[in-house]
Amino acid sequence: MNWLCMDTSTTFLTLGILQDGRVLGKIQEKCWKKQSEEIFPCLIRLFDECGMTPDDIDGIVISRGPGSYTGVRIAMSIAKVYASQKNLPLYTVSTLQLYAGREDNCLVLVDARGGRAYTAVYDRGLLQGEEQAVPVQDIAAGDRKVIGDGHLIGAEDVYPDLVEHFLALKEDWLPVENVHLLVPEYLKPAAAYMVKK
Repeated sequence: MNWLCMDTSTTFLTLGILQDGRVLGKIQEKCWKKQSEEIFPCLIRLFDECGMTPDDIDGIVISRGPGSYTGVRIAMSIAKVYASQKNLPLYTVSTLQLYAGREDNCLVLVDARGGRAYTAVYDRGLLQGEEQAVPVQDIAAGDRKVIGDGHLIGAEDVYPDLVEHFLALKEDWLPVENVHLLVPEYLKPAAAYMVKK
């Protein structure tokens, strides 16, 4: 089975094709505020590199957020149209879980702008507590490995291979029962996304 995976919720444009439990091809590029311009050329490139066409895709998995207000919607909109037109199964995974993958005891940080971050603690893919959007000054890593935008709390930035994480988390993908009712997952009021930093 061929799966198209997509994430446009953060500074990266991440696309991949998974085939029979392996990564067939992938693209992960920093693309802040340009995902909408770059996603279709990158999809064409990915299909070409894998020797496939969009008709070869059997299912889709995307990140559902939290993340950039516009960014989350880019991959989600494409996936919803693609899945509904081709009658394909569609699955989602949390952006923060996607960053964590199956790492042990890690703190995930994704810049939420305005002095805030999306954050959660994951241990081997399992959420410990809850995903939150909190002021950066309230975040402490303790003895946990930091994944994502570590610079927000004075740590190193660590950006994992998100396509490999899509594959590693396959048993945690959540099926979308009604494609038309799928909406991004936000952890702060929509008005807060409009604040410029």
